[in-house]
Amino acid sequence: MTIGARMLKTGLAVVLAIYVSGLFGFGTPIIATVAAIFTIQPSIYRSWQQVHDQIQSNIIGAAFALGAAQWLGVTPISVGIVCIAVILLNIRLKTTSAIGLTLVTVVAVMEAHAEGWRFALERFAMVLTGIISAFLVNVLVLPPRPKQQFREQVHEAYNILSLLLRTAVSNEIRERVFKEEHERLEQIFRRLDEQYTLFKEDRVFRPAGRRKRARQLLLSRQMIRTLRHGSQLLDAVEEHFYSSPDAAEWAERFDRRIEALTKCHEQLLLKWEGKIKPVAVIRPEPADDLAKDLSAYIGKQPVERRRLLFVASAMFEYAYHLDRLGKLLDRIMRDQSADEGAEEGADEAAEEAMGEKPGQRDARDR
Repeated sequence: MTIGARMLKTGLAVVLAIYVSGLFGFGTPIIATVAAIFTIQPSIYRSWQQVHDQIQSNIIGAAFALGAAQWLGVTPISVGIVCIAVILLNIRLKTTSAIGLTLVTVVAVMEAHAEGWRFALERFAMVLTGIISAFLVNVLVLPPRPKQQFREQVHEAYNILSLLLRTAVSNEIRERVFKEEHERLEQIFRRLDEQYTLFKEDRVFRPAGRRKRARQLLLSRQMIRTLRHGSQLLDAVEEHFYSSPDAAEWAERFDRRIEALTKCHEQLLLKWEGKIKPVAVIRPEPADDLAKDLSAYIGKQPVERRRLLFVASAMFEYAYHLDRLGKLLDRIMRDQSADEGAEEGADEAAEEAMGEKPGQRDARDR
């Protein structure tokens, strides 16, 4: 088991919260450390949103706690009533992620109210110390890189999918290994969905940045769809191919077709990384002959041989999404080249407006 960045940053946030609590002379750092643990998030935007929600919710919770302690007193019933009110208010404000820490603030403030308002406000200051400590650690120490993580997870998912698809028809892989790798693949799919959600939540204000983000969303969604359809092909082979009569007669042709599709998928990923020329056109090979022969084969005895049709359908669907991915990559790369050319043209126009020839400023700077 490896120590991830989020684990490390949680530990550092706790350390910083304890250290800052000591500097401010807080009696105990427990509340600050709990606040730090709640605030660590997988992205900068979520971290900032969490800080916003936590501060807003905790201010309201502390105000409710102080008011209730003043008017109702500090009893188990009054604490419970305030907790219910705070939960309802957080649901109303759509800050449900802050409920846990806010309830900690409510209990701490009401418990400390008997010792005076100053002590109650000190408890609230402890919460703010933990929140701010966690935010600073999340931003400054190993800041989240969702794009890099997404790229790594796509390659990891493809490597597993490629292994399973290339051995699916031949049935060469051990059953235990297949099960373990298939479970890993499903876990990676869940992480990819989470990364895509992070991309959608991100906010960009510059027009050029918004265009780039829109391309990123389109490409990320198609990457995930293509991988999932490859996984569906794998499931179709496992469920239907071996149960089909005369499957051995089609095994070589299906195996060659799946091998060609996985190779096309690999080349598209290499083009995405920039290791293949942008002008290279990568598309899955047509399978008209296979579709024609399979239709004739199934037409003779449709009921008994229908299972192969399910496998072929999943295979054609995988090819269709590979083709869409290839076209999308081509279009995005053309748009990126056009944007880069427009930026260079704008720089040259600015140089000419300043009375310099294009490139003269760069030469002078050197």
